[in-house]
Amino acid sequence: MPIVVNVDVMLARRKMRLNTLAELVGITAQNLSVLKTGKAKAIRFSTLERLCEVLECEPGDLLAYEHFVPSLTLRVKTEADSLRE
Repeated sequence: MPIVVNVDVMLARRKMRLNTLAELVGITAQNLSVLKTGKAKAIRFSTLERLCEVLECEPGDLLAYEHFVPSLTLRVKTEADSLRE
């Protein structure tokens, strides 16, 4: 997924536990864990706003976009391949 969630980085910087952050933000620890692991499909702006307030950060500190470029796989032609042709 090209969107990377950096909640764990901000938790470490703030020396805060996931359960504490969940309680302060007003969401369940399980939902915050889903967000933290990058498995969330969406996030409400109100939740993002509250995360930023509690962690004293900007949305860009929590979310990043990583452009994915598929790598090319090179196939080496072997002698066996030549015999099959």
